[in-house]
Amino acid sequence: MSDTNYMKFLGTAGSRWVVARQLRASGGIYLQLNGTRIFLDPGPGALVRCAQSDPPIDPAKLQAVILTHSHIDHCNDVNIMIDAMTGGGYNRGGTLFAPVSCLEGEHAVVLRYLRSFLNSIVTLEPDRRYMIERVAFHTSKPHDHGVDTFGITFDLDPLKLSFLVDTRYFEELPSFYRGADILVVYVTFFEQPPHPGIMHLGLDDVRAIAREVRPRQLILTHFGLSMLEADPSRVAQSLTDELGLSVIAADDGLVVPLE
Repeated sequence: MSDTNYMKFLGTAGSRWVVARQLRASGGIYLQLNGTRIFLDPGPGALVRCAQSDPPIDPAKLQAVILTHSHIDHCNDVNIMIDAMTGGGYNRGGTLFAPVSCLEGEHAVVLRYLRSFLNSIVTLEPDRRYMIERVAFHTSKPHDHGVDTFGITFDLDPLKLSFLVDTRYFEELPSFYRGADILVVYVTFFEQPPHPGIMHLGLDDVRAIAREVRPRQLILTHFGLSMLEADPSRVAQSLTDELGLSVIAADDGLVVPLE
């Protein structure tokens, strides 16, 4: 697939229990877009999942790593990915895109000695447009997730690919993703979160988002225990029937062509 636009799920785990037990992998998402190789949210095991991929994914060929926020299931392997991307600093290159809280303050996750290995570090801000070589993307307005958290939309002209990452639902949220052709939604709970302090989506939230955005394809990922117990593939089929949309549940290793 060297000349094809696609994304590959190197993990679909979405709660500390699923990550800790590796009931689903937690490696993040690899994207090849217009010849540019990007890694989104390298969580625990990202480097291992690259090596085990068929065919293997070579981190040394990455042009960029994007962090949406500083929680461990999204950023645990960012340092080893930077090291691998740059040959331990001997082949300086690549760009890291990350919110400021990933880089400074108590939630900083990027080791300082690795930063000089990169060509550049770009601080993500809300509702801003960025370029990675020939690939344009923009951030959403802030999500409600306790730390600086932004969704990502890639503009592949004419295809728009959006990642609605971790957040608590709020009324304005679906509007950040209007126009998405493929919408990847991180849904942790089969029912609503059991406590108001839990800042993740439940299935009813996904229904509300899907009804407003109406993407061509909705992809579910980032599953907690209750979603796994409900069987994500069955949940996706039920949503397809209910909403009249194409809904699929990602599996570890799922490849989605983006043509």
